[in-house]
Amino acid sequence: MQPIETQLDPLSDLFKDNADAMLSHIESFRTVEKRVLEKTEEARERFHSKGRLLPRERLNRLIDPGSDFLELGSLAGYRMHDDKDGSQAGGGLIGGIGIVAGVRCLVVVSNSAIKGGTITPAGLDKTLRLQEIARQQKLPVVSLSESGGANLNYATDIFVLGARGFANQARLSAAGIPQVTVVHGNATAGGAYQPGLSDYVILVRDRAKMFLAGPPLLKAATGEIATDEELGGAAMHTETAGTAEYIAESDADGIRQARELIGALAWNDHLSPTAAREWDEPLQDIAELIGVVPADPRQPYDVREVLGRIADGSRFLDFKPAWDEQTVCGTVRIQGHAVGIIGNNGPITPNGSAKAAQFIQLCDQAGKPLLFLHNTTGFMVGTQAEQQGAIKHGSKMIQAVANCRVPKLSIVIGGSYGAGNYAMCGRGLDPDFIFAWPNSRTAVMGPAQAGKVMRIVAEEKQRKAGIEPDSKTLDFLEQATAKKLEEGSSALFGTARLWDDGLIDPRDTRRVLGLVLNLCDEARRRQLNPNSFGVARF
Repeated sequence: MQPIETQLDPLSDLFKDNADAMLSHIESFRTVEKRVLEKTEEARERFHSKGRLLPRERLNRLIDPGSDFLELGSLAGYRMHDDKDGSQAGGGLIGGIGIVAGVRCLVVVSNSAIKGGTITPAGLDKTLRLQEIARQQKLPVVSLSESGGANLNYATDIFVLGARGFANQARLSAAGIPQVTVVHGNATAGGAYQPGLSDYVILVRDRAKMFLAGPPLLKAATGEIATDEELGGAAMHTETAGTAEYIAESDADGIRQARELIGALAWNDHLSPTAAREWDEPLQDIAELIGVVPADPRQPYDVREVLGRIADGSRFLDFKPAWDEQTVCGTVRIQGHAVGIIGNNGPITPNGSAKAAQFIQLCDQAGKPLLFLHNTTGFMVGTQAEQQGAIKHGSKMIQAVANCRVPKLSIVIGGSYGAGNYAMCGRGLDPDFIFAWPNSRTAVMGPAQAGKVMRIVAEEKQRKAGIEPDSKTLDFLEQATAKKLEEGSSALFGTARLWDDGLIDPRDTRRVLGLVLNLCDEARRRQLNPNSFGVARF
């Protein structure tokens, strides 16, 4: 493979304009993340005065010192439901992948510093996505739980699908994926089943409270009067009911025990070995990724400029480069992993669809992971494209994406419009992981095009009804439609709805890809020990 020769001039005005625009997008989402942290910090004195650790302090004690933590869905629910200013983004929990006692784990921490860690509909969606990642990547799950359960303002939106989270827990256990939960505080009603369905439960003495009905509800329903401790305290559950296996003296002690349990699993003892990977860093400066994708989506660029800054040694083996120039396919290595690349230099033409479908099948044959770099307006339209079989060939590409068996990774680095989002392995095509750059946009079509479509349809409808078209009304319709699509296509809008697994700074792209490629490789080498029903307490 030959190194890519860059044509990018980091001293040019165009690069500077692109970089300034990207840095502004980065600042926007980092500001929201900071707002959430500041909201959490408001609870510091209240937590510490009671000898409790803040949620992120718990997280930091859980994961191995100096190791990476890949946070997922950090802005889920941004400005949705009760979140008026972004300070409550995250859906009531912190989730991600980190190393615990030398073992890669899926970690879930109730963000009890904000509204008691109550779960919004976005929080439920985030929980289900995290569970899917744990299942697919064969990751033990560690939960640091303290939650008031469902946010009752949205109980009707959560109740029915909430059962899926419990079903997932049962199936994870049956699949041979262990779940360890530390209960730091309340776990009431349906929330009590989250630890109850875990394989190992640790309760913090005088803090953990697990019951299906708390003292007030119990008194109202039956007239019985009982204290929190009698009804669902840590001592009762470990000594009498047998709901929990271990009791801890503090938050920190509970986390220590969780780490010991993960270490005692001998999780990596039977993992099939692989040769140590060695690689070269890219020849081109990773920091220049902030200026590669044009701020103006109408401005063309070459996706190879991105590849040159994430590929080992900036090397790339182009596949059928003369067959179709707008869909770029080929092979790189990223931190030693061979990866098939599909990127966009424009709309997906019929030839581009056929080229990509063939390349996907070749990667599937070779067991080579696929990386999709989205920046497309979608499939080419027009009489010529239709006569060349745009639908037929586009269908072949989507079939190949949907059915290939190798790990699929997606990063939305620009626009991802229409069925092009599907063909490039958007959320609906089940990528193993999908991330987005903060400049990205995802929508059924561009805002301007949507506005014009609505205008044309409305104008034709008026003419058919014998009404003279009203230009002012049509102008308003066109502008309102474009504005709505513009607002509903931004990176923050999409990540709030879990269209991706999180926004990333472009300069972190190679590091994030290295992490998830290691995860996917390890998952496919790991043999589990499934059983029929999971591990139950007797």
